[in-house]
Amino acid sequence: MTFLFSFFSLDHCGSRLGTKTMLGRSLREVSAALKQGQITPTELCQKCLSLIKKTKFLNAYITVSEEVALKQAEESERRYKKGHSLGNLDGIPVAIKDNFSTSGIKTTCASNMLKDYIPPYNATVVQKLLDQGAILMGKTNLDEFAMGSGSTDGAFGPVKNPWSYSKQHKAKRKEKPHAESEDPDWLIAGGSSGGSAAAVSAFTCFAALGSDTGGSTRNPAAHCGVVGFKPSYGLVSRHGLIPLVNSMDVPGILTRCVDDAAIVLGVLAGHDPKDSTTVQDPFKPFTLPTLTDVSKLRVGIPKEYLVPELSREVQSLWSKAADLFESEGAKVIEVSLPHTSYSIVCYHVLCTAEVASNMARFDGLEYGHRCNIDLSTEAMYAATRREGFNDVVRGRILSGNYFLLKENYENYFVKAQKVRRLIANDFVNVFNSGVDVLLTPTTLGEAVPYKEFIKEDNRTRSAQDDIFTQAANMAGLPAVSVPVALSNQGLPVGLQLIGPAFSDQQLLTVARWFEKQIHFPVIQLQEIMDDFSSVSENEKLPSISLKQ
Repeated sequence: MTFLFSFFSLDHCGSRLGTKTMLGRSLREVSAALKQGQITPTELCQKCLSLIKKTKFLNAYITVSEEVALKQAEESERRYKKGHSLGNLDGIPVAIKDNFSTSGIKTTCASNMLKDYIPPYNATVVQKLLDQGAILMGKTNLDEFAMGSGSTDGAFGPVKNPWSYSKQHKAKRKEKPHAESEDPDWLIAGGSSGGSAAAVSAFTCFAALGSDTGGSTRNPAAHCGVVGFKPSYGLVSRHGLIPLVNSMDVPGILTRCVDDAAIVLGVLAGHDPKDSTTVQDPFKPFTLPTLTDVSKLRVGIPKEYLVPELSREVQSLWSKAADLFESEGAKVIEVSLPHTSYSIVCYHVLCTAEVASNMARFDGLEYGHRCNIDLSTEAMYAATRREGFNDVVRGRILSGNYFLLKENYENYFVKAQKVRRLIANDFVNVFNSGVDVLLTPTTLGEAVPYKEFIKEDNRTRSAQDDIFTQAANMAGLPAVSVPVALSNQGLPVGLQLIGPAFSDQQLLTVARWFEKQIHFPVIQLQEIMDDFSSVSENEKLPSISLKQ
């Protein structure tokens, strides 16, 4: 495993790429290229659509909105010709997780319950992207109703991790190459926003929206080698996001670098009259100051996150990242979040309770799937939900209703709410002690093969994969996963930074500084993208290689 500390100064991510096409460049670079006429929105859109077709076997998209995208690209092109660009997102291809409402485009939640549902309105975050001229490439795959951590449990099949087919991983496997669709050892993308992460990782779009209830943006970001950002609860509107857990759901952002995530956040952040949980004081303009001196930064390392299940590789990278901060003058200190061990159980109770309530709306009467049974209203309800929901969703509904029973409410739901407050207070106490950010792992290890992942049940998998991420959701804190290195198997590993509530700008500023110190390699997918020139594997960067 190689961990590279780069002293190569970058004005923004992606400038080290010597690509002949635009697909591998940063959002900011491509926006500049569009403004300078180096490429047109239509050409860029067509390149992304072509790549979506080439990578169809990844199953990253449920719906590809080709006609809509080309029409939006034409409109963007007309604006550029008139010199009336709407901003940095004008003409930029983006993808949307398929649990955000999109007017006139199917929104399925990867469920048979909503497989033919077409919303009459856009989610607020979708509308904000479109208002800035972003081009909607399509709706991305997920676990059904976002209930999972692998993007393997949706009605339209599992998402395959692009790194399964990377030159880096294949070199480590030392096996004969398989045809993409026949590879028996392909890797999970993480979940539940695996489709969005895979779409960004495979260069089919420059940014994608995910949703994050317990790590569903950061988990797949770590496995797919991209940046996954979860904003503070209340900073970005949830209107139009089909709810899983109202008190924890947050729209998430997936990009190839931190600077791109900040650009997208600047568009999305702010009060929405349609969402009473959003803050009144939007953080705009949302720009990241340049951070060159971290000597005043205090970085906390939660001792409770050093769990036995944590892989040695991730533990080593975590330690080296802490050393990097310290070597640059930051103060790195061990901190305690004493109620961490209770967070998984607490999260399960609260999550399933809210799921039971939210899923009650899918009864076959007003929208969505409806069975053919008409013996009675009760029989129709039961058959519709049996046919429309998978085992995972039905299981969580049953668990949630159990916790909400009158005889169980005090012992489970109320106690879980009290524990949630204790967990939130742990973070408050740490940040009030002077700590600026927490540095933690994102996942226990690298992405695993699908055939290994499905040996465990959904609840066990979620508990394992969200162990470092779900507490931030219960406390409403901003958190970001940054890819830092490749494992011994040639697969991405991410580390997480967590900040105080509404410190999103500071958190992303630190994350961008951290990202610039690290040379994370670009995925090598030349066999799939024969028209895409990526970084030469022999390209030299002035960096220090630290090997185990």
